[in-house]
Order: sequence, then structure tokens, then C-alpha cells
Amino acid sequence: MNFLEIAQTRQSCRAYDESRPVEPEKLDTVLEAARLAPSACNGQPYHITVCQGDTAKAVAAATAGMGLNKFAAQAPVLLVLSEMPYVASAAAGSRMKQNDYRSLDIGIAAAYLTAEATAQGLGSCILGWLDDSKIRAICGLKHPVRLVITLGYAKEGDKLREKKRKLMSELVTKL
Repeated sequence: MNFLEIAQTRQSCRAYDESRPVEPEKLDTVLEAARLAPSACNGQPYHITVCQGDTAKAVAAATAGMGLNKFAAQAPVLLVLSEMPYVASAAAGSRMKQNDYRSLDIGIAAAYLTAEATAQGLGSCILGWLDDSKIRAICGLKHPVRLVITLGYAKEGDKLREKKRKLMSELVTKL
């Protein structure tokens, strides 16, 4: 599967097969993709906490609320992405340019991770609706939680949905 095929087939999975665990080698491959993601000054200002079993269920509960993310409890793996301090050079650049490189880097890592999950035949969903303090307590984290990513096999019959995206002309200007 080339990258464009991955981009065309990757979607937010909201129905997981709870009976099918993620194989350790596939999980490791997905995590390796995130490790290889580019970041400002190669600082990788994030940490990924892998949650499975009861810990995954507790984190899933901390992403639910107002009717959102109920499906997260079905996923066998939840990945918690927490923000870590900058390396000195990225911190200086962030201050000088008033740009939040950590958020950008976390987004890039999440994109690499979910793209590789698709290549491995896994479903994923990036969750931004979460209770930071609850997840920190569950996982023993000191730094802010920025994203939670559900990971697992989609339920049988979970069909590829039509992508609804802006037209290229709305997104790109060629000068």
C-alpha cells in the first residue's frame, strides 16, 4: 500500500472488534512509525503511553462525555500522547517565532502513527475530547495529555466511508 492509498483508506474507526487483540508486532510497528516522525529540532516533545486491558477501559471512560467517544471502550489499545518539554533549540525557536512546535510535532506523530496503523490493517481514531487530569492520574503522567488514539481491528462490516473534503482549489494556491 503506497501513501496515497493509505490516505484514501484511513478513516476514524468508531466500531472495534473487541474479541480481536492487536498483535504485539503490529503495535510495535505503529509505535516505530511515530518514533520516526519528523519534529522541530528532532526534539520529539511527546511521550506515548500504551494502555491495554483495564487501563485502556479507564482511559476510554476519561474520553467519554456528553455522548462522545462511547466507542473508545471497544478498542483494545488506547495510546495516550502527552506533551513533553521542548529541547533547548526548539524552545528558543518557539519563543522567537511565537509558534507552538510541540502541538505541530504531536500532530505529525499522530498522523504517522495512524497511517501506519492503516497499513497494518488496523483502525484508529484520534480523540481530542478528553479529561486531562483523569488520564494523568490513571497513567501516572506529569505532563499534559494532548491526544488519545484508539487502536484495534474494525468490526466486520465497517465499510469505508466516502471522504468529504474540500476541493483542491479551496486548499491550494499555486503561485
